[in-house]
Amino acid sequence: MQCQCKTPESNPLRGRFNSWLLEKFEDAFHEEVGERKAQLFANLKGSVVEVGPGNGVNFRYYPKDLSVKAIEPNPYMHERLKESAQTHSVDMELISTSAEVLELDDASIDAVICTLVMCTIPNPEVALAEVHRVLKPGGHFIFIEHVAAPKGSGLRVAQDLLQRPWRWLFEGCHTNRETARLIEAAGFDKVEYEAFKSKIMPPPILPQIVGVAIK
Repeated sequence: MQCQCKTPESNPLRGRFNSWLLEKFEDAFHEEVGERKAQLFANLKGSVVEVGPGNGVNFRYYPKDLSVKAIEPNPYMHERLKESAQTHSVDMELISTSAEVLELDDASIDAVICTLVMCTIPNPEVALAEVHRVLKPGGHFIFIEHVAAPKGSGLRVAQDLLQRPWRWLFEGCHTNRETARLIEAAGFDKVEYEAFKSKIMPPPILPQIVGVAIK
């Protein structure tokens, strides 16, 4: 089932701008985190949900024979997303609802992928509860996200100051969201991640974390 609903932040100018910008940086992202993604996704199998796939930048790393449900509410990403699925032979079902309401059965999904998306979701706690709900027991939530800098640091002060204009321009992106804490509190049996600092991301969205949570 598909609907053409938008997030509250979506509009034609920002939606198209962000789709274009992500495409321009795709090769640079591949150079920096492509190896990490290939390792994280190497053992994926069965049914997979990707939350916020954008232009489909992760599809190049997916193993064959996956059944992928792409949860992408921004309609201005859809054309490039479909092209990426075709290019990389991904069996994709595009679903335009938000991450806070996954129209999927309980315990029906083998893995959920989320890369640089949790920052944009209006209610991340609700979205993480939905991720946990749809995963099968033992299912994996794989994530790469930017997170808030430590409180009291100069970078955190800058993130707090830039929060409102940055969020407006970049489709709801929160510069100071404590995503690691939210994932740890989401009820997973096991959460493992490591922090790193991107060399290509702008300072307001440093540092990053990469990891896996297991239901």
